[in-house]
Amino acid sequence: MSEWWVQVGLLAVPLLAAYLPIPPPQLSPALHSWKSSGKFFTYKGLRIFYQDSVGVVGSPEIVVLLHSFPTSSYDWYKIWEGLTLRFHRVIALDFLGFGFSDKPRPHHYSIFEQASIVEALLRHLGLQNHRINLLSHDYGDIVAQELLYRFKQNRSGRLTIRSLCLSNGGIFPETHRPLLLQKLLKDGGMLSPILTRLMNFVFSRGLTPVFGPYTRPSESELWDMWAGIRNNDGNLVIDSLLQYISQRKKFRRRWVGALASVSIPIHLIYGPLDPVNPYPEFLELYRETLPRSTVSILDDHISHHPQLGDPMGFLNAYMGFINSF
Repeated sequence: MSEWWVQVGLLAVPLLAAYLPIPPPQLSPALHSWKSSGKFFTYKGLRIFYQDSVGVVGSPEIVVLLHSFPTSSYDWYKIWEGLTLRFHRVIALDFLGFGFSDKPRPHHYSIFEQASIVEALLRHLGLQNHRINLLSHDYGDIVAQELLYRFKQNRSGRLTIRSLCLSNGGIFPETHRPLLLQKLLKDGGMLSPILTRLMNFVFSRGLTPVFGPYTRPSESELWDMWAGIRNNDGNLVIDSLLQYISQRKKFRRRWVGALASVSIPIHLIYGPLDPVNPYPEFLELYRETLPRSTVSILDDHISHHPQLGDPMGFLNAYMGFINSF
């Protein structure tokens, strides 16, 4: 009998821990400043956070930044100032379910909706008729593919895309290797509500493997990432957001086909130590599928978040691309 109670107790501990009322972390001064300098617009009753900086006076060029999973537009803060020295407008948003944007639940999150939110933001800013440079990373790469597909269809109200730069995104389902934590959250079923709450205890351990050994974020940087996720209880929608992996498989022909068939300049900035989109499989398939695209491969120790792990190398690579046409 005592052994039975011990087993029940051991099972109950993680369950109780998961449902402890742990308050969200305080925003660091840097993250608070990022939020304070941004704005919100409303999309179908939902508040979407965005940044919009005016940079070079007299330049007509605009760059729109599309961030990764599971973080936010703050992913771009290390290269933000550098971009304002080249572009007239530098714009980034937190996708629905991410960062400071609303995180409704239950909700069917989709790449299609995120692409529509990007279009709505640019209409809100009066930029719907301007030519846009897209710079994307990870999850943002998939959103960019959908925007590219819509641009290719030449439908009214869609973005006019001048160029696209991708970085370390799972644009090919067959070469994408999701982390164990992502697999558990995506396919957790009835366990998902518990797993999303247990992220309070395992987030940093789950995320650090996607950084190179010499470029891993500091405790304060990880804290900022987690603060963005926990804002508006965002950890509780991560399992819903992860359904994009299934969407990517279902719509592979649509999204990879869009990349392969457009004539605009396309570039890839790649951190080769990426365990999620591993070298050389990913790069070989990319070059085979997109032979006209140019590629910048960063140093061997740069991994899945190249704009954070090597911001200067990333920025130089992007400027080399954007100045080439």
